[in-house]
Amino acid sequence: MRTVIFDLDGTLADTSGDLIAAANAAFRSLGHGDLLDPAADQRTAFRGGRAMLRLGFSRLGADWSEADVDRGYPVLLQAYEADIDRHTRLYPGVERAVEALRSKGFCVGVCTNKPEGLAETLLTRLGVRSMFASMVGADTYPVRKPDPLPYRKSVELAGGAVERSFLIGDTETDRETARNAGVPSVLVTFGPDGPGVSRMTPEALLDHYDDLPDLAAGLLGD
Repeated sequence: MRTVIFDLDGTLADTSGDLIAAANAAFRSLGHGDLLDPAADQRTAFRGGRAMLRLGFSRLGADWSEADVDRGYPVLLQAYEADIDRHTRLYPGVERAVEALRSKGFCVGVCTNKPEGLAETLLTRLGVRSMFASMVGADTYPVRKPDPLPYRKSVELAGGAVERSFLIGDTETDRETARNAGVPSVLVTFGPDGPGVSRMTPEALLDHYDDLPDLAAGLLGD
């Protein structure tokens, strides 16, 4: 069956505010102030917790190492889980688009580099977990995106066929995952990179979720 797989952070939802708040909580626990800015550092937030910690430590003007990142990471995860949806919002049109795909016989699922437990919690809190037939996270399998295994598994668990699927994302990781899996990629222009994602030469760009059903039919046919 035709299948559409979604990335989560920066694709289905703007999670940057809560991610940065969690990173700043970790910095405070280590004796530093808030080192990240919710607006200026949005792009780094979508690259993951460790990327945010590295950016913050780089601003301290003192030596730091990966040991500092390792020490702060569990604190970040704990803070994030405790307050995972204070600022996070689905992008406009997500629910309408996913329901339209399902009504046309598409399988839909999620493949994210967020830990599976956190992704399950967030999608449930946002009220959309039941809309997706599969949910594969960073720790569901021994490898994560851009390795193609999590993507392929997300398609299979959703009940679809990899050769009749594509990935919607917002980063180079998503572009490379699709390429490694041998499927088209669609990159959203309303994520942190905006229209700049066109430089990654995806098979298609998505400006608004209202356009997704027609785009999916064009990429995968009837």
